[in-house]
Amino acid sequence: MWALEQHLEEERKQGKRACQRPMEEQMHAIQGFVKSFQPCSSPTTLPPPSHQWAKFEVWREIKRCWLAQEMQLQANIRPTIQTTKKIILLRYPLSSLSNPFFQPFRHSSAHYLHLSTSSSSQWFSLLRTAISTSNLRLGKSIHAHIIIFGHSANRFSTNNLITMYSKCGSLSDARLLFDKAPNRDIVTWNSILAAYALSADANDGLVHEGFCLFRLLHSSSAVSPTKHTLAPALKLGLISGYVWASEAIHGYAVKIGLELDVFVSGALINIYCKSGRITDARVLFNDLPESDRDAVLWNVMLKAYVHMGLEKEACTFFSDFHHGGLGPDDVSVQCILSGFPEVKFDQDNKFVEQVQAYATKLFLYNDTLDVILWNKTLCQHYQAGEIWAAFECFLYMSRSNVGYDRVTLIVALAATVATNDMELGQQIHGLAFKSGFDLDTAVANSLINMYSKAGCFSFARKVFSGMQEMDLISRNSMIAGCMQNGLEAESVTLFLDLLRDDLRPDHFTLATVLKAVASLTPGLSLSEQIHVQALKTGIVTDSFVSTALTDVYSRRGKMEEAEFLFQNQDEIDLASWNAMIFGYINCNNCRKALELFTLMHKSGERPDEITLATVAKACSGSVGLEQGRQMHAHAVKLGVSSELYVGSGILDMYIKCGDMVDAFTVFEEIPARDDVAWTAMISGCVENGDEACALLIYHQMRESGVLPDEYTFATLIKASSCSTALERGRQIHAEVIKSDYASDPFVGTSLIDMYAKCGNIEDAYCLFMRIDVRSITLWNAMLVGLAQHGHGREALNLFRDMEIHGMEPDRVSFIGVLSACSHSGLICEAYLYFQSMLKDYGIQPEVEHYSCLVDALGRAGRLQEAEKLIASMPFEASSAMYRALLGACRVQGDRETGTRVATRLLALEPSDSSVYVLLSNIYAAANKWDEVTDARKMMHRKNVKKDPGFSLD
Repeated sequence: MWALEQHLEEERKQGKRACQRPMEEQMHAIQGFVKSFQPCSSPTTLPPPSHQWAKFEVWREIKRCWLAQEMQLQANIRPTIQTTKKIILLRYPLSSLSNPFFQPFRHSSAHYLHLSTSSSSQWFSLLRTAISTSNLRLGKSIHAHIIIFGHSANRFSTNNLITMYSKCGSLSDARLLFDKAPNRDIVTWNSILAAYALSADANDGLVHEGFCLFRLLHSSSAVSPTKHTLAPALKLGLISGYVWASEAIHGYAVKIGLELDVFVSGALINIYCKSGRITDARVLFNDLPESDRDAVLWNVMLKAYVHMGLEKEACTFFSDFHHGGLGPDDVSVQCILSGFPEVKFDQDNKFVEQVQAYATKLFLYNDTLDVILWNKTLCQHYQAGEIWAAFECFLYMSRSNVGYDRVTLIVALAATVATNDMELGQQIHGLAFKSGFDLDTAVANSLINMYSKAGCFSFARKVFSGMQEMDLISRNSMIAGCMQNGLEAESVTLFLDLLRDDLRPDHFTLATVLKAVASLTPGLSLSEQIHVQALKTGIVTDSFVSTALTDVYSRRGKMEEAEFLFQNQDEIDLASWNAMIFGYINCNNCRKALELFTLMHKSGERPDEITLATVAKACSGSVGLEQGRQMHAHAVKLGVSSELYVGSGILDMYIKCGDMVDAFTVFEEIPARDDVAWTAMISGCVENGDEACALLIYHQMRESGVLPDEYTFATLIKASSCSTALERGRQIHAEVIKSDYASDPFVGTSLIDMYAKCGNIEDAYCLFMRIDVRSITLWNAMLVGLAQHGHGREALNLFRDMEIHGMEPDRVSFIGVLSACSHSGLICEAYLYFQSMLKDYGIQPEVEHYSCLVDALGRAGRLQEAEKLIASMPFEASSAMYRALLGACRVQGDRETGTRVATRLLALEPSDSSVYVLLSNIYAAANKWDEVTDARKMMHRKNVKKDPGFSLD
């Protein structure tokens, strides 16, 4: 290999003399070079690693090239460019062609092939072929020839090669050429900027590099930017979404006098329209000479007006377009007609007449616009609510020669959503599949929306997975579909996939996914991340996003963050007021919720049904009752008091305030009562101690044809538990079995509790064993029932079975266990379980747990130990705890401890007659009659009266 290089170097030094030798002599010499080449030479003797392998590969190709050309010479055929192009294929790094190894070969080969070394234009047609076919391999092959024949330093070749590499998808090679270009003119700069604009495609890294190149050009004094320089820079601004960057380029265009150029102005108008700054776009449009306003710019502006719902402006603009010298085209008409679902038109609006007249005029000269006119009629029927007339129009189009297009199918699918006719929707889907329109992104989006709202989300998934191109609307439709079908976790997953695909979410995306996050348990951290995303993209100021964030934070109890968002909104809408009121109620701050409702009323915001029903929940107790009445009067004034949602809220308010008379009045005024209203009324009667009335209302509910649900049965069973009416409870149990709610965990828990409280623990246990799916509340009900009936050992065995079944005990479970130990005298076990709460399960003991342990010690006669336990508690003892210990003192006859406990209990409840009675009994049992007299005198002095006994006879 080294011999070959030396020989080529000698050939280069010989200059013209070597080139003027007869062709046969050159061939003879080159054959000698080839024969002297030893490809098996040890790699250790080759040149440095950066060049050795390239030389080996290239020389093998050159050898084959010369042998082929020798055969052509023997046949008296002159080698051509095509011959060279076919036999030299580039399979090595492009950078190796700039190696000095090729320098001597360039001169001899150029002479040998009879090519001109002064021009590279003969390669230009081949290069254009590579660009038009995006054939990178062909482009690299041509690049190799250009380098070999010494045209690589030609500025014309460099510029075209940069364009070729960018359009063939190899930006790295284009940038390499640009960086090595010795003399860069403005075309070179424009070519590389166009390459970045073509390849960036929402890639922030490439966009940043493109902007850096533009700034480098701006700081250079060697070349001056042209309109072809600013156009790709503006495209980078459009791709990135950085409007401020486009504004900076706009200012630079004004500075150098290119602001009125049609290329620059057109790009700026497009950017401002897509970013919602229609006013700035219109100013630029008006500044352009009329001769430069082509149909494309008119349509860009028109689409922006339609998309933003600016009906009057769109009407005026279309009219100007119509009366101008150019006139709208079919794209303009399609834009208006397809924009019908987004723009509201009145019957007297001249806009409709103008579009119709112009579409008719176009129809006279273009038969393809016939379907546009039919689409207009179809849209008019749909917007007017004439759904079946729209379907008749669609059927005629599909069966006649009129035909249909994507707009037809989109409107037909929207009409299907309005009727919720799944079968018809599937037929339209089949028609779209048959005609190939199902591959259209807009049609596929309509199909996803139709299937999602019909509850057939599996079909929506299939449509989505089969889409060839997914835009942001496609992702938004799927995310909204997940929300509509209760798949909140899946909607969050789709949102994360959207971010991974480098798509920029809009306000609809963030608002929808925030609703999903609000219903998820670990959703707070994710909502904070979405909040950050909204801040980065500047969408946080959008009313939909801000309201959704306020709702999420308020539901999670983060009222400080919710208040900050609420107070910084430009315009507070009704949804934001409702979210804040609900948040305060959710945090048990009813006073703040009512104050906010008053402030809302003063600000002139009209409450809706959701507001009134939510405020009704804040009104409870004697103080809240008066405010609740005012809210009720406000609902009557607005004429919504008889609405089911509002009426149920007001009904619940009166029940919680204990005003059953007004509750009955509101209940009677609700015209169409559902199971929720009936259940609320039944529950109100039970909570106010009127179980007989609750059963009467239940019978009225069945007679009215409303079927009870699991909550209704649970409330009725609770009524039987309160009155210990076992037979009535059995009847309700029979109704539960008939209604197929016997296996419901919520109803099962109520039945077990009812049987236990009615003294039939055996039936409670049998029912417990028959339920297959047992929740923690079901286990706890059975555990507490066994404990109350003195089956301590059985209760502890049940607790162990619960752990074996993988059920994690909670605070109620330990109340049942400690109560079982107390009723069965299991003091050691009680201490062990009490210590295990925090040690093994991380449950902090509460007052109820201490009460059970104190009761266990009192029943065992260990009164001083119980008294010490009360003194060691981290919180104040309850009156129930002291009352249990005082009862134990009476049983054990401990007068001293009983006196101390009674003193503490009277400090908590000085008007409780049972304390005086227990204390008197303790003194009487110890024959301390003087103390008995003192206790009775104290009771009389404090005007405390003992409740009289009564008999059921």
